[in-house]
Amino acid sequence: MIFRSKIDSFYIHCTLVAILLIAAASFVPLLFEGVPLLDLVIVTLTFAVTAALILWVTFSIRYVFLETHLLVKAGPFRSRIPYHSILKVSPTRNVFTGYRLLASRDALELINNKTMFGTVKISPEEQPVFIEELKKRCPELKLDKKFLEQASNHPKP
Repeated sequence: MIFRSKIDSFYIHCTLVAILLIAAASFVPLLFEGVPLLDLVIVTLTFAVTAALILWVTFSIRYVFLETHLLVKAGPFRSRIPYHSILKVSPTRNVFTGYRLLASRDALELINNKTMFGTVKISPEEQPVFIEELKKRCPELKLDKKFLEQASNHPKP
């Protein structure tokens, strides 16, 4: 089962601002002096590759449930989190610190004993369905009490 990352307007704006800042830092200095054609080509190619990488990482985030682990993919970056290592899931809005592969401030924090910082922050589009699938694969999973309250208020289909 594959879940895409939720993408909110805040992250779209941040991505666009980052690309515009990189463009300004790349091209504005070229306006003030005579630049050889080769330098212009190199700067343009470097900017294009950098912008493409930023867009690829931001808009290709996927969370894939495999047989033994959760695969978290964002562009060229991959993390394999074995189900037995996931200890707890809790909601978080603190998305600027730690290891995160997300594109929304409405995020989940997977506390585990496998990743570098002991947590990974993700933002699946359909959080209730994602959590249900995770609970099936991680029977020992502890849920934050906010999820338990939501589950009791959320009607089953």
